[in-house]
Amino acid sequence: MSAGAIESPVPESVLKVEMQNKGIVDALYKGLSDGGDMGKVAKLIASDLEWWFHGPPQCQHMMRMLTGESSHTKFRFEPRCIEVVGDCVIAEGWEGAQVYWVHVWTLKDNVITQFREYFNTWLTVKDISPHGWEIRHENHTLWRSHPRDLFKRSLPGLILGI
Repeated sequence: MSAGAIESPVPESVLKVEMQNKGIVDALYKGLSDGGDMGKVAKLIASDLEWWFHGPPQCQHMMRMLTGESSHTKFRFEPRCIEVVGDCVIAEGWEGAQVYWVHVWTLKDNVITQFREYFNTWLTVKDISPHGWEIRHENHTLWRSHPRDLFKRSLPGLILGI
């Protein structure tokens, strides 16, 4: 390492896994948008996927898409941003002033094992693990919703601890 280089506090192996996980989630969305390539999508998801949903029951669009109950054309998930927080990949999207969603995907060994969908809900992700109580995470917030055109709307809020 050169004298002026700054060493990353995150090991290179962790960064590699985070980038792989982000790539897998990105591939899932591309598979869904590529005419609903469910064969491609199925390879990315564990057969015993754990699912959790928060929002109006009629808005469970991703579940309907992944189970084949609904066509990919009825609702299009186009993430505005995809970020990695630990073992989770968080995708966020919104369409106009009425639709806002956050997906939290958990991966293990390059497979999506858990999925949490929040529809029209503000989400804050907090670090509740023992190492999170160190000074480096003073407020423990790791991620927060950022829907640009929905700030004036009143939406329920949830805190997700990881």
